[in-house]
Amino acid sequence: MEPRLDVAPATTAEPVVVQHQPEPEHVGFRGPVACGAAGISYRQLDYWARTGLVEPSVRSASGSGTQRLYGFRDILLLKVVKRLLDTGVSLQNIRAAIDHLRSRGVEDLTNLTLMSDGASVYACTSADEVIDLVRGGQGVFGIAVGRVWEEVEGTLATLPTEPMEPTVTAAATDELSMRRAQRHAG
Repeated sequence: MEPRLDVAPATTAEPVVVQHQPEPEHVGFRGPVACGAAGISYRQLDYWARTGLVEPSVRSASGSGTQRLYGFRDILLLKVVKRLLDTGVSLQNIRAAIDHLRSRGVEDLTNLTLMSDGASVYACTSADEVIDLVRGGQGVFGIAVGRVWEEVEGTLATLPTEPMEPTVTAAATDELSMRRAQRHAG
């Protein structure tokens, strides 16, 4: 069965706009913090990053000793993946749903409800679309992404962030030069 993300037909209902403050781009959350906020194991986080399901947007691992840094949106996607997995949606269909979520703007996510019948995932942007889907017998459960957003926002408010380290210039190629650059940057 091919993965599918169907977008329910648009209705005349106006979506409710939820105002959230975006996370600054120069901070991120280390893997263990992202795991705690999303409710997943580090093994899942590592697998999903290596397979491209949810990759860290702030900083990816670039060899031994470097740590991935996840942004707010990454953690939101991790938590959505976890919820979809918990309800029995296949990883193939989750990948299609996550690709769709990545393509939407941040404001769009707060007004989105993901519905599923266990096989397909549907994106609904209004209460009318959710009702139409349920009436058609297609929706068994739903995930209000705006609610997940609020949960992640509340959880991360109390957890430590990691500032991005300034990048070492291309001129500093040997180990000694890199160490000097790091020492002067910190």
